[in-house]
Amino acid sequence: MDDEITARATAAFLGLALGDALGATTEFMTPAEIKTQYKIHRKLIGGGWLGIKPGQVTDDTEMSLALARAVIETGGWNLRQIADNFVAWMRGKPIDIGSTVRKGIRLYMNKGTLQVPLNEWDAGNGAAMRMAPVALVTLGDEQLLEHCTLEQARLTHHHALSDAGCLCVGRMVQAAVLGADRFALHALTRELTEEFPTFRFNKYKGFASGYIVDTLQTVFNYLFTTGSFEECLIGVVNQGGDADTTGAIAGMIAGALYGQEQLPCSWLKKLDKNVRQEIEELVPQLLYLSPLGQR
Repeated sequence: MDDEITARATAAFLGLALGDALGATTEFMTPAEIKTQYKIHRKLIGGGWLGIKPGQVTDDTEMSLALARAVIETGGWNLRQIADNFVAWMRGKPIDIGSTVRKGIRLYMNKGTLQVPLNEWDAGNGAAMRMAPVALVTLGDEQLLEHCTLEQARLTHHHALSDAGCLCVGRMVQAAVLGADRFALHALTRELTEEFPTFRFNKYKGFASGYIVDTLQTVFNYLFTTGSFEECLIGVVNQGGDADTTGAIAGMIAGALYGQEQLPCSWLKKLDKNVRQEIEELVPQLLYLSPLGQR
């Protein structure tokens, strides 16, 4: 595998973890509350409503790692192993878990169901936050990306907007890992907004809730109005709301776009060392199993 691709892929997964850890501090706060308390929140200081340690990650990174481990453990895509890993993660009493995610995992535990029923209330961002490993293990095959994205998403979230959001995030991560510039990434968002106009973000209203539309509008607004990984992530998490997840999704796309050299050293030093080490070990294995890695 090309070293540049591996570096960008690693930056995508590390970017997810950094955005999660940075955003957990301001989760459920308003921009005004953040400004009063921090002026601008720009360091991995922990705290927040979960009382995390500096550099500690939450469910966004933990579920992404659980998914990545399942792929490595089985030597390829295995939805049941992914579901089993999610069960083990939930039984480990994670620091945070979304209600829709919990409901989907419980359905699998009780009935062995690998797809939750279509539900108009499942348009949350909990499936999109796990897209980094999906994008990496399907790199080089658009149809495989779509198949695996919808399978993993519908373990917990089954809604047209969730599906579309996850696919767009996956495509953007893959494109950036392969060297696409911001104009190419913007073109992918236009494909999304043409099919689902509700995602349009040219008149960003500042909502950063757990609703997939609010989440992606926040991510896209700061991705395309800033000029660095750090600036993008700071902008996103200072909107508050579901800041760990908006941070995680922005982090995976911006990480792939800007590359490892743009990840702030001070953030990387603070990031949970075990998480960083595992990500750096898992990424080359995910890429090796991908269609691109098998060529």
